[in-house]
Amino acid sequence: MISLGIDPGTRRIGYGVVKREGNVLSMVAAGLLDIKSGDDASALMEAKHGMDSLIKKFKPETAGVERLYFAKNQKTAIAVAQARGVILLAAREARLLIREYTPNEVKLGVAGYGFADKKAVLKMVRLTLGAPTLKVIDDASDALALAIMAAGDRS
Repeated sequence: MISLGIDPGTRRIGYGVVKREGNVLSMVAAGLLDIKSGDDASALMEAKHGMDSLIKKFKPETAGVERLYFAKNQKTAIAVAQARGVILLAAREARLLIREYTPNEVKLGVAGYGFADKKAVLKMVRLTLGAPTLKVIDDASDALALAIMAAGDRS
């Protein structure tokens, strides 16, 4: 089973793809959908095209998407919520099983502690995927953690 993890953002959207064979998880891909457009509507369209391309290329069955649950900056929260909407639309159109998790649920599920820092999450992503030398930026590491969660979610 292939799972896609998405860490939504306004101009940087992290993605991670993992494959589950029995109880073994391995990394397939990770990176960023780097949105180049300056205006919001065009950026959302780029995000949709990027999601469609990821889904077409990797053919995931599930998608783990970070749930926006708190934001200090309302303007940023609205922009991220719009990006999430586009991400969820693309996943639903592709008939993926969508799993949504708060950042604390991901940290708890992957690192065993709901307030783990980014380094701890990356360390556990490396261990879980058997990739001790994995070097990815935070957005992609978080997306891989989301994909790991979605791959293991049996509910």
